[in-house]
Amino acid sequence: MKKVLFTATVDSHIMNFHIPYLKYFKENGYEVHVASNGTTDIPSTDFKYNVPFQRSPYKLENIKAYRQLKKIINSNKYDTIHCHTPMGAAITRLAAKKSRYNGTKVIYTAHGFHFFKGAALKNWLLFYPIEKWLSRYTDELITINKEDFEIAINSFNAANVHLINGVGVNLEKFRKQNLEKRNQQRKEYGYPLEDYILIYVGELSYRKHQDLLIKAVNYLKEEIPNLRLLIVGDGEKIEKYKLMADKLGVNGNVDFLGYRNDIEKLMMLSDVAVSSSRQEGLPLNIMEAMATGLPLIVTNCRGNRDLVYDKENGYVIDINDANGFSRAIHNLYAFKDICGKFSNKNIDLIDAYSLETISTQMSRIYKIK
Repeated sequence: MKKVLFTATVDSHIMNFHIPYLKYFKENGYEVHVASNGTTDIPSTDFKYNVPFQRSPYKLENIKAYRQLKKIINSNKYDTIHCHTPMGAAITRLAAKKSRYNGTKVIYTAHGFHFFKGAALKNWLLFYPIEKWLSRYTDELITINKEDFEIAINSFNAANVHLINGVGVNLEKFRKQNLEKRNQQRKEYGYPLEDYILIYVGELSYRKHQDLLIKAVNYLKEEIPNLRLLIVGDGEKIEKYKLMADKLGVNGNVDFLGYRNDIEKLMMLSDVAVSSSRQEGLPLNIMEAMATGLPLIVTNCRGNRDLVYDKENGYVIDINDANGFSRAIHNLYAFKDICGKFSNKNIDLIDAYSLETISTQMSRIYKIK
């Protein structure tokens, strides 16, 4: 029986993004193995290895992870290894060097290089040379945004470089909003029909930059008193952002919902999807909002600007421009025809990012069918 190994730094990455592909291999007769940090019971998986990957390259425990993973790879004759996340993928490609020479295909999906336009110099000095060196041990390098693709195809040494539109959004789960469905979800969740609801799904972190949104809401609380921002996710900055909302007097306008499994329902009851990120790979939350038909307001960072075209399907705002963000919110609130235009455009665009489309593209790289 053929075998495939998926690796990532943590279980949650596999759970959030790769279950359809584990299922795909399983349905095609493969024995499916997963190696990541954690003890989650992962669907469509025959063997789960708890490998102590650490996100920081400076953690000595990554040496233990390398040794453990090398034994796993050498004791299994994998036909395919698909690695994800910076440290998980780096350790995997080093551990798979011997196996690759014996015929194993090594695939790496870069979900957003740590070096990018506007990134700190230290990111370029540390991560760029590492990724360039490891690319020689990569048979298929998959990038998910144009900026990363240009770097990889022009500067790296992977056998093949691809541009794939992310991991795919499930269009059976995320469906086009209409007024009846919107109002039904609001009644179910206890939100007034007259509220103007913004939604942002993402970890609460410096990278996701939710403080920008809280500032924008503060600027608008008098003009749009029924404005409500749903911040969905957990993270290290949650207490800081809660304190900020309290100090600005917008507690009644900002809901911190924590980690949720009902994103499609929260999207359905919302009016606008927003993103304040400083950097992205290709954000799934924005694609899910597009599938719901929500107009978008996003910051001008890699990944966001791959999905949102300014004044076509949303607004693209400078990363630190809270005033500009608030003006964009007010514009959508005041002019419903613009909302309709953006909504229709997002529905037109989403097929290129669907799970069905991406699965077809990935099957060509996996070369199963």
